Amino acid sequence: MSEFYEIIGVSSQDPYLSKLEDQENIRTHAINMTRNISPLKDLKSAYQLYKYLKREKPFLVHTHTPKAGTLGMLAARLAGVPNRLHTVAGLPLLEATGRKRNLLNVVEKITYANATLIIPNSTGLQEIIKKNKFASDNKLKIIGNGSSNGIDTEYFNKANIDINQQENLKTQLNISNDEFVFIYVGRLVADKGINELVHAFNSVSNANKKTKLLLVGIFESNLDPLNTETLKEIEQNNNIIYVEWQSDVRPYFAISNALVFPSYREGFPNVVMQAGAMELACIVTDINGCNEIISHKNNGLIIAPKSKKELQNAMQYLIDNPADLAVFSSNARDNIIAKYKKEIIWDSLLNLYRSLEF
Repeated sequence: MSEFYEIIGVSSQDPYLSKLEDQENIRTHAINMTRNISPLKDLKSAYQLYKYLKREKPFLVHTHTPKAGTLGMLAARLAGVPNRLHTVAGLPLLEATGRKRNLLNVVEKITYANATLIIPNSTGLQEIIKKNKFASDNKLKIIGNGSSNGIDTEYFNKANIDINQQENLKTQLNISNDEFVFIYVGRLVADKGINELVHAFNSVSNANKKTKLLLVGIFESNLDPLNTETLKEIEQNNNIIYVEWQSDVRPYFAISNALVFPSYREGFPNVVMQAGAMELACIVTDINGCNEIISHKNNGLIIAPKSKKELQNAMQYLIDNPADLAVFSSNARDNIIAKYKKEIIWDSLLNLYRSLEF
């Protein structure tokens, strides 16, 4: 609930939508939107959004995610909504080629053309948008130091995770106190670099028996499947631990030594900020967002995207250099508190909303 605005949350029908309504004390409304390209279903969703916005007459519509952005900005413009904001938290088109890339370029331009303001959540994304001429400079604005919502540094605090809870989780996952634990949290898909991660860890674990790779997330085999070899390795390698999506990832961060996040593309990854707030050094790829949160050999290591060898070397470096790891981990939380606390983003966003006119 906001003391400044009445807020309505609109998304596809999902069990979490009603939970959000209770948790945040806001109104919600379900309009189904597919994640795939589906012209007929998309037109239906856009029309339903238009009718709903026409009835509600909101002061502003602020969309997140590519599909909600395209449909929401188009519907909001047709409904006469004066302020139409879209946050860009990643560009799926960056990994697309050929006709699919051309189509996604057109869709992205449609989103930006119907918006009154585009909010890239990282400096790198803003430069990509400019380079591709999706939007002019005067239509772009970054909130704070980047990210979509900032991080609750009191919630993501290792000191809040009881040591007995940590020990119980280690026992449950068959992790001993003398093992080095790498963790990945997120969707288990090719675009997140999971094929490279599993391959690199296989080499690392062969040379270092006291290592574990903890994978926390869900597979999306219909959208971005992993290689058959990767799936087989996850299933057969006793040093790889897979757990499904968790509503609270803090205990998993707390029992780990370092986050590995070898993604191909990002906006401004929450998981890297969360891990940093939990005092974890991070290995990330040299892509926008990641290379803004992580400074090489300050609070983590930066490697080339899609490089199994660089990823393997970085993981081995953290194992071999405990003193450096300790420094990176110590710097990690200070960096998040200084730049990415949620209050910084919230205050900046509120000031932006207040600057808008009917």
